[in-house]
Amino acid sequence: MTETSTATDASTIALERGTWTLDPAHTEIAFTAKHLMVARVRGQFRQFDGTITVGDTPQTSSVEVTIGAASLDTNAPDRDGHLRSADFLDVENHPNLTFRSTAVRPAGSGYELDGDLTIRGVTKPVTLAVVFEGVATDPYGNTKVGFSAGTTILREDWGLSWNVALEPGGWLVSKDVKIDIVAELIKA
Repeated sequence: MTETSTATDASTIALERGTWTLDPAHTEIAFTAKHLMVARVRGQFRQFDGTITVGDTPQTSSVEVTIGAASLDTNAPDRDGHLRSADFLDVENHPNLTFRSTAVRPAGSGYELDGDLTIRGVTKPVTLAVVFEGVATDPYGNTKVGFSAGTTILREDWGLSWNVALEPGGWLVSKDVKIDIVAELIKA
């Protein structure tokens, strides 16, 4: 397997078949929403696990990720507590968010990854734009692979509808939430 720094064409990527697991020390699952319609608030989930099962082709590969909802961190404890409450993620009743892929297809120099995203017990389809970042061998002889992915969801589709209308118009919290993933995986 040759070392690659960036992908040039999704159809030319050839990963070793089998299971690759997320490396939590080098993976970030982050989100961004607007506050008062003027400032972006960014957060991430600190606990997760996931795998990519690479098949003979990208189209026969699959992705599964489980995220600990209580591990949400926006660097503001009061806000984090509110986001964990029944107004938003309701972590007492829904401790995990999950993603399970349903299809993978080349799209330009990357991929589109369709899947079912479950938040608060509600499952909806999403499509992530995925970029292959490369394959490398670390100093310990482990083969690693990198991907980045992203999408934007309407949080109300998953029952995350708490909000406050602002007097001049708009909302306290945006309805759109951008999801950004930077993932490094190791061959299992």
